[in-house]
Amino acid sequence: MQQHSAPTTSERSGGAPATTAPPPTTGVGRPAGRPAGRPTGSPTGSPTDRLAGWVVRRFGELRLRPWFWPAALSAGYVAELLFRLVLARHLSYPSVHPDEDSYLVLARVLAGGQTTEIPVGVVIPGGYPLLISPALRLADDPVTAYHLIMGINALVSALVFPLAYVALRRLGLRRQLAYVFGAVTALLPPVVFYSQFVLTDAVLPALILAWLLCLHGWLADGPLRRRAWHAVGAGAAAGYAMATHDRGGVVVALTAVVFVGVLLLRWAPWRATVAGLGALGLGVLGAELLAAWLHAQFTVHNSDVGGFLWRGLTDPEAAQRTLTRTAGQIWCFIVSTWGIGGLAVTVCLFAVFSRRFPRPLRITGGVLVALLLGTALASAAALPDDGRIDNWVYARYTSYLVPAAFVTGSAVLVRFGRRALGRTAAATAALTLVLAELVVMSAGSKLRTQVFVLWGMPDVSFLSTDWGRLAMFRTTAAALVILGAVVLMRAAGGRPVLWAVGLSLALFAAFATTTITAQVTQPHAKWRKAQATGFTRAAGLKPDDNVVFAWDIDWSLRATQAFEVYRGRIWSLDPRWQPVPAEATVVVTPLPAPGQQPEEYWPGHPADWYVERADTQQNWAVWHRR
Repeated sequence: MQQHSAPTTSERSGGAPATTAPPPTTGVGRPAGRPAGRPTGSPTGSPTDRLAGWVVRRFGELRLRPWFWPAALSAGYVAELLFRLVLARHLSYPSVHPDEDSYLVLARVLAGGQTTEIPVGVVIPGGYPLLISPALRLADDPVTAYHLIMGINALVSALVFPLAYVALRRLGLRRQLAYVFGAVTALLPPVVFYSQFVLTDAVLPALILAWLLCLHGWLADGPLRRRAWHAVGAGAAAGYAMATHDRGGVVVALTAVVFVGVLLLRWAPWRATVAGLGALGLGVLGAELLAAWLHAQFTVHNSDVGGFLWRGLTDPEAAQRTLTRTAGQIWCFIVSTWGIGGLAVTVCLFAVFSRRFPRPLRITGGVLVALLLGTALASAAALPDDGRIDNWVYARYTSYLVPAAFVTGSAVLVRFGRRALGRTAAATAALTLVLAELVVMSAGSKLRTQVFVLWGMPDVSFLSTDWGRLAMFRTTAAALVILGAVVLMRAAGGRPVLWAVGLSLALFAAFATTTITAQVTQPHAKWRKAQATGFTRAAGLKPDDNVVFAWDIDWSLRATQAFEVYRGRIWSLDPRWQPVPAEATVVVTPLPAPGQQPEEYWPGHPADWYVERADTQQNWAVWHRR
C-alpha cells in the first residue's frame, strides 16, 4: 500500500531547506518590518478569496490530526446510511416475489417463529435471513419488521464506503481522492438499488469487497499476524457467502484454489495460509449445518440449481443461449458502471499475464475477473427460458462485483498516464461494443418481442432514458459517452482535475440512484401493494390466522401473505380435493363462474365453513370456520 507521510516543515513553508534560519522578530514575536495590523500570511484579495484561503489552510491543518480521517470516514458512512434510509422510507412490504417472501419466511423461522409455507418451493441459503432475523424478533407486526430490515440493509450496504476507501488507499490513491471515489462507489445504483428489497444482493457487495481486501492483505508483505488474520477473514467471508447465496459456491471454489496454489508455490507464509484454509473449512461447515437445519424445518424438495446449471452448460440446444446471456451479463455489468468497471476488467485481464504489477494485485485482479466470468456463465446457464428480455442482459447476479470493479477502475483513472489510460479506455469501449453486437446478433427479435420487466434492467433503462423497452446501443452509447468525458477531463487537465471528476461522478451517481428509485422501486412497490397489505386489510386477515389458499389464487398474492400473516401459517392446496388442516382458521378461494354464488366454488365444503366476504374485482372469497 502506498504510504503518504505528512509534509515536513520545509515542505509546508514552500520548499525552503529545513536549516534555514527564521526571520528576525520584534519584541512581541512579529517578523521585523511587517505591519502590525495584518496577520502573517493574511490574503489581500476579496472576501471570497480570503474565506477560500482560510478554508484551505484550515483543512490542511485538520487533516494532519490523528482523529481527522476516522471522523471523516464515520461522517461519510452516516451520510451514506441516511441517503439509503431516505430512499427506502416508504417501503413496508415485499414486492419482489417469491424471493423476498422466501427470505422473510426463513428469517421468521430463524427468529423462533412458526414454520409456514416457503413461497419459492425449496429451501434457499439462510445466511442473509439469519442476519435480518433480529428484526422479526423485535417487531410485533410485518410493517415494523420490514422497516427494521430496510435499516439493516442500509447499515450493511453503507459499509461499501469505508471498504472502498481502504481498497483505493491500497491501490495508491491519496486520502482525499480515496474518500471522494469511495463515496462515488457507495452511491452507485447497483449498490443501492438492491438494498431496497429483502434480497441477498443488499449485503453481498460489501461482503465480496471485504473478501477481496482480505485476500490482498494476506498476499501482501507484512507481519505474519496481520497476514494470518487477513487469511482468516478471506476464508470466513467466503464461507458466509456460500451460506448467503448459490453464487457463494463460486467464491468458495476460487478461495480454495488460491489458498492451495499459494501454499504449493510458497508465495505466502504457510501458517497464514493454513489459518485461512481452516477458516474456510469452518465457514463451509457452518453453511452446510445451517442449510441442514433449515431443511429439517420444511417439507420441501432440495433446490435443483445444480441440475439447471449442468443442463444449461451441457445441452447443445442451450449452449448458444448460455453464451449469449453470458456476454449480455458482462455487457450490462460494464455499462452499469459507466465503463469505469470495464477499465478494471481490461486491466485485470492484462495484469494476470504481466509482471509489471505486484503479485498481490495480479492474483486479486485475476480472482475478480474469474468470479465475474464464473458468475455470469453459471447464472446464464441456470436461468430459466421464461420469455423475459432481461434474462439476456440480467443485471442482478453480477452486481455484487460492482464496488470491487469500480474502485479498480477508479485507480486506473487516477494513476495511469494519458497514453495508457487512452489505450485502456479504447479497449474497454471495443469490448463493450463487441459484447452488445454479440447479444443483438444472437438474440435477435427476442429483445423486442419477449416480456420487458423494468425491475430487471434499472441501470440500462436509466442510461437509455427509456423505461419501456431495451435499447442496447443507446445504452452503450450513453455509458461510453460518460467514460469518454471522464477520460478526456483526466487527460486534458491532469491530476488537478481529479477532484472535479470525483465530485461530478458522485453527484451523477446520487442523481442516477434517486431517479431509479423514483422510476423503478417506488412504482414497483405500489403496483404490488394490493397483493400485500391491501389484500390483508380487505380480507380481514389477522396476524395469528392460519390460512389455506386455493392453488388457483394468484401466486404472488399467496407468496406475499406468507409474511403478512405474521404469526400464523400458510398452506397452498385445493380444498375441493385435499383435506383442509384442522388448525386452519381461514380459507381463500377464487370465485366461480360469473352469476354463481361464491359457495359454488367449493360445493362439498364442511358445514362449519361459510363465506365471510368476497371481492368480485380481485376474484377472491374468504371463508371462515363457524
